Amino acid sequence: MELTRRQFVQVTGAAAAGVAFSGLGTDLKPVMAHARELKTKAAKETTTICCYCAVGCGAIVHTSQKDGRVINIEGDPNHVINRGALCSKGASLSQLAENKNRLTEPMYRAPGAKEWKKVSWDWALETIAKRVKATRDASFTAKNANGETVNRTEAIASVGSAALDNEECWIYQAFLRSIGLVYIEHQARI
Repeated sequence: MELTRRQFVQVTGAAAAGVAFSGLGTDLKPVMAHARELKTKAAKETTTICCYCAVGCGAIVHTSQKDGRVINIEGDPNHVINRGALCSKGASLSQLAENKNRLTEPMYRAPGAKEWKKVSWDWALETIAKRVKATRDASFTAKNANGETVNRTEAIASVGSAALDNEECWIYQAFLRSIGLVYIEHQARI
C-alpha cells in the first residue's frame, strides 16, 4: 500500500484523535469530590487591596480564627478593577505576612555603624518625628524673593506607594502639604 503525504497526515490525525478520546470513557455519573471540607470554611474573610502596583486590584484574605495566620488569598470577584483575577504577584500576597524573613520590628543603623540593631516602635517614631521637625524648621521658607508668602520646605520629599488607597493618599498628601512639603510624589512600583 502506498500513501501520499496527505493521506499519511489524515490517517495519523485520525489515529491520534481516536487514542485521545478513547481514554475519556463514556461514564457520565457524578464523581465524589476529594475535599471533605473547605479549608476556608471557618476562616475570617477580609477584603483588601493588592500593594504591588498602581492598578489597585481587590483581594480577599482568609485568616485562621485560631492564630490569625493567612490561609488563602484570592481575587475579589466583586471588585470593580480586577473582577476576581489576580496576577502572580497578587496571588502571592500571603508571603508578605507569612514569611520567616519578614522584619517585624524597626531596625536602626547609626551613622558610620556596620551593624543594624533592633529598636522599639516608640523610639523609631519619636526619632523620625524629631528629625522631620528639625529639618523642616531649619529649611522652612515663609516668603520667596518677591516677598510672596510660600510657607514651604524644599529639604524634605515624600514618595508614596500603591499600598495606600485613594482616601489614605489624600490624607497623607494633606498632611505633607500642611507641614510645607512641595516635593510630593507617588511611585506605585516601590
